Amino acid sequence: MADDWFDQSPMMYPDHISVYHKLHSAPGETDALLLDVVILSELHQRPAARLFEDCALYDYRKGKKATMPPWMSDAFKETWRLQEESKRINSERVYGLLDKVRSLEMESWDREGAVEDLGSVGR
Repeated sequence: MADDWFDQSPMMYPDHISVYHKLHSAPGETDALLLDVVILSELHQRPAARLFEDCALYDYRKGKKATMPPWMSDAFKETWRLQEESKRINSERVYGLLDKVRSLEMESWDREGAVEDLGSVGR
């Protein structure tokens, strides 16, 4: 089941958490910000929760929603650019590792005459 990681032992005191946010989509000149969130249990070293945040900008003086000021929009656009660049770089690293693993597998398992050693089970 896909959610098995979530159904195991519950978080309890004295556990601590780390909360990480990332932009869900490219920000524009809007009155909202969409974020993906993961909360990690430090004790269990795994995700404790995954969330989606829809943050509305609100002007309490005017009593209504506000649009994002240009300086804020620019900062979030730069954050999005850096986030996407980091995703690209790390994806390339993962694919490079997968290529190395496949190369090792081909050298050991996929060569002619290779036989799996089953230990005492194979006897």
